[in-house]
Amino acid sequence: MSKIAVVTGASSGVGRATAIALATDGWDVTLIARRQAALAKTVEMAPAEVRSRMHLAPGDIVDRPAIDAIAKSVLSMHGRIDALVNAAGTNIPERSLEKWTEARFREVFDVNLAGALNTIMAFLPAMRSQQGGTIVNINSIAGQNASVLSGAAYVMSKFALAGLTQSINAEEAKNNIRATSIFPGDINTEILEKRPTPPPPEARAKMLQPQDIAECVMLAINLPPRAVVEELRIVPR
Repeated sequence: MSKIAVVTGASSGVGRATAIALATDGWDVTLIARRQAALAKTVEMAPAEVRSRMHLAPGDIVDRPAIDAIAKSVLSMHGRIDALVNAAGTNIPERSLEKWTEARFREVFDVNLAGALNTIMAFLPAMRSQQGGTIVNINSIAGQNASVLSGAAYVMSKFALAGLTQSINAEEAKNNIRATSIFPGDINTEILEKRPTPPPPEARAKMLQPQDIAECVMLAINLPPRAVVEELRIVPR
């Protein structure tokens, strides 16, 4: 019987690479993101023989009722959830405290923290009931050390996400639920386009690639249940 995974942000970048890696490894994967056409592209990019294990679930992680409905559908279809990967994330061009506005601040927090919390809370009851499960939150080195380049809103959201991950391990270990924070350095993904000055192709080639982070995710979720990678930091050489 296939293991069951859910991946947010599966329409591009790390989420896309992770969804393909999971399906290739034999997992049955539900792909969540707002853009249905981009989700379909993720499936097209996967090896033909694994595409039947990839299920599209268009939805906005900021919309809690929509995520609850997706969770209900996944659990109705499969009866369990073995791994949840929160790979959705965003940032804004106007990143400094000097240019801070509440609306732009909430735009970042709603996706990076509240969105991740929505999906976690939607699937945690099932993991408790089945007494097991792995949650992987794609964080950033900006969630360990503040960065002017990343901006205050992004930094704060990622520090909070790290705290959420630690809280899961502190509270849910008794239910055999484990959580991992992955802290990558620069990754060559679409979010780079939201920098005030997007990096050129030669700089992106030297960055981490989405597949690098997907391999970290696979390490975290494929470990025996007795072990947990609580935090994993990966940076370009």
